[in-house]
Amino acid sequence: MRFITLEGIDGSGKSTQAKFLEEYLLERGRRVVLTEEPGWGKLGKIVKKTILKRRDIDLDPYAELCLFCADRAQHVRDFIMPNLKEGVTVVCDRYYDSTVAYQGFGRGLDLDIVSRMAEASTLGIKPDMTFFLSFPPEKALSRLREREKNSEKSDKIDEEPLEVHGRIAEGYAKISERNPSRIKLIDAAAAPEDVHRRIVSHLV
Repeated sequence: MRFITLEGIDGSGKSTQAKFLEEYLLERGRRVVLTEEPGWGKLGKIVKKTILKRRDIDLDPYAELCLFCADRAQHVRDFIMPNLKEGVTVVCDRYYDSTVAYQGFGRGLDLDIVSRMAEASTLGIKPDMTFFLSFPPEKALSRLREREKNSEKSDKIDEEPLEVHGRIAEGYAKISERNPSRIKLIDAAAAPEDVHRRIVSHLV
């Protein structure tokens, strides 16, 4: 298993678990890289800032979709694919399931168009396993509100109302139901250490 992704709504603890997983694999002698979407590379940093931070730009949802997919295609070609070819395990914080959940279910865009664009942006590179961290949207939103007190950490998606976060969570649940062999549902409401143990139990 060489390509592992972590998914979940903002505030679910996904990024923390991605770091825990990287450390776990490194301790067992694996060659590992941890990456994220959006944000890897020069294009990724521009896309991340444009979509999440630039409050002076009111992006159309389809423009947002195209930017996320452009970032992924570049990320796959320039980073994920070369590492996989070298035998390195790649742990990615968000991947194409996020696009379907956020832009398809959250933004209400045509799911067929979103799914086809998201899949095309992977350039054929699919995860071996995906961990979906299930977490109540209202609790996640409370975490995000605390994070917003630090302006450098908050972003425009964090500030969306509970209704939007709820639709995204429902979207993730439906995506998981449709992909039971790849996506492992993890209850993320427990302590971080317990969540980590549940994740690595699937890797034994």
